[in-house]
Amino acid sequence: MNRYPIWKNILVIVVVLIGLIYALPNVFDQDPAMEISGTRRAEVNTDTESRVRDVLNAAKLALKSSELAPNKLILRFADSETQLRAKEVLETELGSDYIHALTLSTDVPGWLRTMGALPMYLGLDLRGGIHVLIDVDMDAAVKQSMERYTGDVRSLLRKEKLRYTKVSQNGDTVSVKYKTAELRDKANEAIGNEFRSLILNNADDADGFFVNASMGEPEKKAVRKFALEQNITTLRNRVNALGVAEPIIQQQGERRIVVQLPGAQDPSKLKELLGATATLEYRLEDTEHSVEDALAGKVPVGSKLYKTREGQPILLKKRVIVTGNQITDASSGFDQRSGQPAVHVSLDGQGARRMRNVTTDNVDKPMAVVFIETRTETKMVDGKRVTRKIPVEEVISVANILEPFGRRFQTTGLDSPEEAHNLALLLRAGALAAPIDIVEERTIGPSLGQDNIDQGFRSVVIGMVLVMVFMVVYYRVFGLVANMALLFNLVMIVAVLSMLQATLTLPGIAGIVLTVGMAVDANVLIFERIREEVRNGSTPQASIFAGYEKALSTIVDANITTLIAAVVLFSFGTGPIKGFAVTLFIGILTSMFTAILGTRAVINLIYGRRRVEKLAIGAG
Repeated sequence: MNRYPIWKNILVIVVVLIGLIYALPNVFDQDPAMEISGTRRAEVNTDTESRVRDVLNAAKLALKSSELAPNKLILRFADSETQLRAKEVLETELGSDYIHALTLSTDVPGWLRTMGALPMYLGLDLRGGIHVLIDVDMDAAVKQSMERYTGDVRSLLRKEKLRYTKVSQNGDTVSVKYKTAELRDKANEAIGNEFRSLILNNADDADGFFVNASMGEPEKKAVRKFALEQNITTLRNRVNALGVAEPIIQQQGERRIVVQLPGAQDPSKLKELLGATATLEYRLEDTEHSVEDALAGKVPVGSKLYKTREGQPILLKKRVIVTGNQITDASSGFDQRSGQPAVHVSLDGQGARRMRNVTTDNVDKPMAVVFIETRTETKMVDGKRVTRKIPVEEVISVANILEPFGRRFQTTGLDSPEEAHNLALLLRAGALAAPIDIVEERTIGPSLGQDNIDQGFRSVVIGMVLVMVFMVVYYRVFGLVANMALLFNLVMIVAVLSMLQATLTLPGIAGIVLTVGMAVDANVLIFERIREEVRNGSTPQASIFAGYEKALSTIVDANITTLIAAVVLFSFGTGPIKGFAVTLFIGILTSMFTAILGTRAVINLIYGRRRVEKLAIGAG
């Protein structure tokens, strides 16, 4: 009656062993470490490891150990101070060809690593770091899209030789003015055939005949979605270039992005890098019109007045040849002829074709490089501090096109090698598809993170000890069995989190504490049912069998309702709530296994193979 078949006992033993193996890596200490990764320009190999060791020895920095993985080198140090000093030295020596990331690394034995047994990640609130909430300007994304349409419409009409009086943009509408209705109708047809996603309508008044083109709501929605996804990708690239291990960059709502960087402690540098909108635009210089006339207010249609870094006015064509969005790679260096700081740029296929076509048609004509950056300015207005973002556009280089070029070229005119390095970093990461604004920022120090770990661990231990004491006093031998299951339930939760490489947060610890109580609750239901059967005069063996069988439906019903709540929390919650939901969900499943199968297996081993006169389950 109370004997498991062999396969059930084997199942319980296998689950116990797997749980112990995958929970074991979390016992090992975590050392301050640095991860050096390769880029397109350099790879990490044995030569890199030897070079790194020589640099650290020269700087008298002790290296605890090193591990070479595919295109990655992990260095372990004895303390955080040595880790930070080593990062400064190696960044100076290796330069921007490698990515340097601070992290933590455990001394997990090789035989565990071969089985994929790794410790779970620690969240921002346990490890320390920076949390940033970013808002994306969706209106600006739509506006930028319409600006591109304006330029494309103007180019199309010139190609089709449909001479217009004026092309203007008003909000999310491009308006083209004609002198005759016949030309207007031809333009309407040409624009409609080329840009099928635009909504066209005609409007006539005393000033002329107009074609108005605007984006429909589905396309606006697609533009906003693309802007958010592109910004997430760009921010992830920038964070990777910054060198932060295990970053979390994810969407929150329809227009916000959460960035969590465990271990990062320099918010000013992070904000500067994340919020930077520096990019380049390549335009032809307008040599057909006078700069003096433009300064007097007579700016030609299709041109725009700029200033060089020296403050000199210059007239450029409005048509953009390529932008930072079409740059696939960028590296800093020096111009071989002049020795000036330079950025070597590579374009994607579309950008390379446009650059090749333009430079082929404009040999011996000047082309300018426009540097665009959004700067923050703070002023006191009526006694209040007002912060606003100002776009700054300046021409950093003007040079004649000596011969056609396409995919790869270089840009000079930068003030210093540091500026060239920063610009190359931003261009490699990509341009933001829409402006962003940091609306929330939190920095958690490593000491506070360690305090959270200590307090969380203490809460779990205190909760378990109190529950275990109660169970032993109230249920005696059955209470000891429940305590054994409780300990293994905790091991299984840690093992599952480690196998999933999930991130443990402070709310996650709260979820573990909650599941400790819920795991005992199932055993209480079973044991009380056994007591009831004993009081009704059933034999000990029959009481055990009936207790587990009759309590099963109640346990399953109660846990399923909690599972549903955990799924809802994970689906609609964000950040900390998701962490709580994950541990709660895992804890419910593991507690059902340990309370129903685990304790039953142990009770069967104790009482199932002998005649029992009385059960050690306490007074009923």
